[in-house]
Amino acid sequence: MRRREFITLLGGAAAWPLPTRAQQPAMPVVGFLHTLSPENVPHFVPAFQQGLKEVGFVEGQNIVVEYRWARGQYNRLPELAADLVSRKVAVIAALGGEPAPHIVSAATHTIPIVFASNGDPVRDGLVASLARPGGNVTGVTIFGVDAVAKRMQLLREVAPQATVIGFLMNPNNPNADIELKAAQTAASSFGKELLVLRASNEGEIDAAFQIMAQQRGGALLGATDTFLFGRRAKIVSLAAHYRIPAIYYLPEFAEAGGLMAYGNRITEAYRQIGIYVGRILKGEKAADLPVVQATKYELAINLKSAKALGISIPSGVMAIADNVIE
Repeated sequence: MRRREFITLLGGAAAWPLPTRAQQPAMPVVGFLHTLSPENVPHFVPAFQQGLKEVGFVEGQNIVVEYRWARGQYNRLPELAADLVSRKVAVIAALGGEPAPHIVSAATHTIPIVFASNGDPVRDGLVASLARPGGNVTGVTIFGVDAVAKRMQLLREVAPQATVIGFLMNPNNPNADIELKAAQTAASSFGKELLVLRASNEGEIDAAFQIMAQQRGGALLGATDTFLFGRRAKIVSLAAHYRIPAIYYLPEFAEAGGLMAYGNRITEAYRQIGIYVGRILKGEKAADLPVVQATKYELAINLKSAKALGISIPSGVMAIADNVIE
């Protein structure tokens, strides 16, 4: 064989498929849709990743996560959900509370969805039942309404002189009226007057505290709401400025300087969501995965804030605190 022919033959062989080279399977892609921005919830993504890891999935190694953040602009949620659906992701995590779960479930009836909810997903039409969700949707709920009476009780013990209790709520939250009724019932049972403060934007938060000062509101109860959670630094700052003792629904409020918080540790919910996403990727169906109810509540007390307000936390309340911030 001539040398030129031999070289040509080698060149052609280089283009032949190699039977020994296995095709690398494509990594599954998960959609992660959140109502807030990553700066608002820096510890939630690691909790989600931890849940994935517990069932064998590590981002960048054997799974891809497409993150979409609405950054508090709820009108962007339909567009972001549609984008994830168009990319044919394997699972969508619809997070940040209402209205993300409803918007994603309206966008697809085939892609499995794992949600984080602040309400009753059965009553809200997300699932058929908690034990057997049916359809393509399951997730975790914190049932925010259930803890309202306990928050009111704690507020009464810490600020017994307060006769008017402000209730700061977002009227755009689908569960707003249900939680408001729970707050009204609790206030009535404790002989308190409830001052309803509605806020769905920054200016209305400022106005709510001005109304509190004008109406001589003695204490504040914060509603369960993602928008308010995303503005927690502003809210606790205003409460300190107006010297209003307040209780909120998540420990992060107390960690940001709020007086007290009584509610679920949401990082645990995000870990569970990561686990569910991983289980679905392994072949389980959302319809068969029961909705998890976050039942463990945590009381957080910020003693530095109490001192600034001139409040002495009763020993009975201190005794049941899970997290004391000094």
